[in-house]
Amino acid sequence: MSAPTRPAGLTDDFLEGLVRRVPGRTGATWKLTEVYTGEVLVELPQSTPEDIEDAFARARAAQELWARWPVKKRLEVFHRAHTLLLDNALTTADLIQAESGKNRRMAIEETCDPPMVISHYLKRAAKLLAPTRHGGPIPFVSSSTEVRVPKGVVGIIAPWNFPFATGLSDAIPALMAGNAVVVKPDNKTALSPLFGIRLLEEAGLPPGLFQVVCGEGPDVGPTLIDNADYVMFTGSTATGRVIGERAGRNLIGCCLELGGKNPMIVLDDVDKAEWLESTVFGAFGNTGQICMHIERIYLPESRYDELRSAFVERAASLSIGASYDFGPEIGSLVSPDHMERVASHVADAVGKGATVLTGGKARPDIGPAFFEPTVLEGVTKDMLAGSVETFGPVVGLYPYRSVDEAVRLANDTDYGLNASIWSGNLENAERIAARIESGNVNINDALATAYASKGSPSGGVKSSGVGARHGDQGLLKYTDAKNVAVLKKQVLGARPGQDYDGYVKQMLSSLKLMKKLHVR
Repeated sequence: MSAPTRPAGLTDDFLEGLVRRVPGRTGATWKLTEVYTGEVLVELPQSTPEDIEDAFARARAAQELWARWPVKKRLEVFHRAHTLLLDNALTTADLIQAESGKNRRMAIEETCDPPMVISHYLKRAAKLLAPTRHGGPIPFVSSSTEVRVPKGVVGIIAPWNFPFATGLSDAIPALMAGNAVVVKPDNKTALSPLFGIRLLEEAGLPPGLFQVVCGEGPDVGPTLIDNADYVMFTGSTATGRVIGERAGRNLIGCCLELGGKNPMIVLDDVDKAEWLESTVFGAFGNTGQICMHIERIYLPESRYDELRSAFVERAASLSIGASYDFGPEIGSLVSPDHMERVASHVADAVGKGATVLTGGKARPDIGPAFFEPTVLEGVTKDMLAGSVETFGPVVGLYPYRSVDEAVRLANDTDYGLNASIWSGNLENAERIAARIESGNVNINDALATAYASKGSPSGGVKSSGVGARHGDQGLLKYTDAKNVAVLKKQVLGARPGQDYDGYVKQMLSSLKLMKKLHVR
């Protein structure tokens, strides 16, 4: 198969202009490659600890002025940014495909995430950031006002699977709240967030407010966390524990969206046609490299053979290829190293008795990191594919006899990021959803509905994370609450000439009366 032609807009000058923003005083670089072919696209500077400290210093200087801008003025930048991001979506998609290898559909859908986040917070940010007046301890003569102030400089460590979405979408509410941002994208996928930041500055974001540093995690992460006032991380549970521990030592907050081994429960009244296409996407979209993608599917024994056959047939029919058009349904994995990891999970499962129903092989004839959509049967918890997040186009099918058994199996994991319930009876599905230990549960969808609902928080439970993105929490986490309390008259204490016993009796009587009158 012939190698795809790189899009004409991704010239050497254009790419070198993007990475010029990244500090790297030693001249050390990392070869950022086009995943489809392995060809080097650009030499990405690698940041030293001193570079990172300087980036935070520049960000802090810019943040002092930005935080003094009225919220309305800050939001005007994002009104303009929304238009620019959409107008440049095709170029962004080209960059995403070149650096990550995903297919065109997923690249385009990824470009939509930051504008969706902007749209949501343009409606909510002013209200969330406005001072909120509360009652004080003494009615009428005291009050308390909740004032939201920015944390300062937020450090964001973004993953490679959705580099543009996580690199920008997690930063947008932080910036709206008055913070500066220092982001560390993965070396493999730094180009699309760099382009997005250029567009934000074109929209009026002050220079210096949004910094980028690059390097391998162990080299860059400690200095970034030690200089940040808050950390947002998306990635593996193992790395999340390390980041959370260091943030805790520094007494700063963090939000961690971590791994998942996400289950789907299919009930016996499911509409097969509707279930099939959504589930194929939920298992194999972005070549299985979605934190919320489905890795375990529980099918009722009464329809197991029917649903298994339909799913395996559709998975086997998925077109896989390297192309900058909408032809292939499945793209590449992000790197040959990750492809080997996925392959090792399949080999381990087969070696311990699982059966490959379709797929199961690398496709070097297409490119260096391609792997076939794979469906397994007979997976057990002593297999990697049965207990550890595979993060590739691999899914296991499991029969169940009762709903109670399905719920128990779905919850039998250390993870709790996403789950899916399928049924023709929504009330029944909602009852089952209430029993699932997961931060997100989709009913009659695999994953997209929960993630795209920007008004509701999205995060994990158990070993899948701490905190959430989206919703009011997704912006307020980047602020501190300052309590400004006012006492209009000095009534907190005994009056002149009043003994303290009399004051105590009066105080206790007043508290009883306030409760009775619902006054606080």
